[in-house]
Amino acid sequence: MERKDGKRIEDLIAEKIGQTEALSMKEDIGTTKYLINAKIEANGVVERPDVVGAIFGQTEGLLGDALDLRELLKSSRIARIKVDISSAHGKSSGSIIIPSSLDKVETAIIAAALETIDRVGPCEATIKVERIEDVRGAKRKFVVDRAKEILGQMDAVATESQEISEMVKEHIRVDEISDYEGLPAGPGVRDSDAIIIVEGRADVLTLLRCGIRNAVAIEGTSVPKAVIDMSRNKTSTAFLDGDRGGDLILKELVQVTEIDFVARAPPGKMVEEMTRKEIVKALRNKVPADQAVIETKGKPEEAAPPPENREEGNLTKLNAAINELRGSLRARLFDAGLNAKEEVQVRSLVESLSRAEGISAVVFDGVVTQKIADIAVDKNLKYIVGMRVRLDRAPPANIKIFTPDDLRRRQR
Repeated sequence: MERKDGKRIEDLIAEKIGQTEALSMKEDIGTTKYLINAKIEANGVVERPDVVGAIFGQTEGLLGDALDLRELLKSSRIARIKVDISSAHGKSSGSIIIPSSLDKVETAIIAAALETIDRVGPCEATIKVERIEDVRGAKRKFVVDRAKEILGQMDAVATESQEISEMVKEHIRVDEISDYEGLPAGPGVRDSDAIIIVEGRADVLTLLRCGIRNAVAIEGTSVPKAVIDMSRNKTSTAFLDGDRGGDLILKELVQVTEIDFVARAPPGKMVEEMTRKEIVKALRNKVPADQAVIETKGKPEEAAPPPENREEGNLTKLNAAINELRGSLRARLFDAGLNAKEEVQVRSLVESLSRAEGISAVVFDGVVTQKIADIAVDKNLKYIVGMRVRLDRAPPANIKIFTPDDLRRRQR
């Protein structure tokens, strides 16, 4: 299949997984699921036919009739084996690629069988499997990337419920977050006659997911001058969490800004945890700022339960941990009771987190990246705390991601 620019779709997909795989992708684009990539070294001069012969000869009968390479080749369940080998100073080395349309387990068995080969022709040889590429993953990545390009050229996007469409739309929403004088903000803040003041970056992302583009986050323990200035010139609504932290921020906003209205999350809930329906309802039910202050003053003082039984207790522990780790370039993993389970160097965090079990939180002196967030989703973590956050898309709904400023703000 060709596009208008003359490039084959197969060629474009092949570019996503590198030049080595490109040849196989172009020949086997319709059936290949996986590419077995291996390195070969031989103590002598050998050529491609010698390597192919050794592969078929030394694996014959090893795996039974169902996985015999000759039969798999005849039935097109593996494609033509690619061998690129060269010789120098009496030794040979190169690469082997085997395209497979078998399932994941069968492909892994074939890959392991390659490593049993110990001779090629008259020469001693070793074959080491480096990786198995999922070709379908490259196809999916191509679909997502191309869909982003197409959506960027369209005036309107129809709502879709399929997973790939959601990935594309989520990417665009994150891209829409702009920077207003150093503060996270929606792209409509500069031009809109009205703004919505929220507490943090996660709140701006949540409103963007609902199509609300004029939110700005105050981020931190004091109201920035940029927000104070905007409140004087624009109709301003403070949209705050439904906890004591939200009450305190409201008092500060009333003292230093000229906000007009106040909307609140349901009691005990944060804006970033709200559904679209709850957000629309809260903003529709906003009240004048003066009335909101009176209602806040009228709240009875509640006896605080023990911190260990409340979210505040967890945040206190996390805040103490990040303060201890600041400047150490170390990471600490916690169990469900937020007891420290393991401490590692930040450079080893991805590996340690991938193999860890029974982990509920991770606190580290570094940047929360998309890769760490994805691993945390797989491990069912509840909290991630890092010095900064740099994600490619909106944070997962079931994980709470904090920076030190976020924790300090929630504990005021």
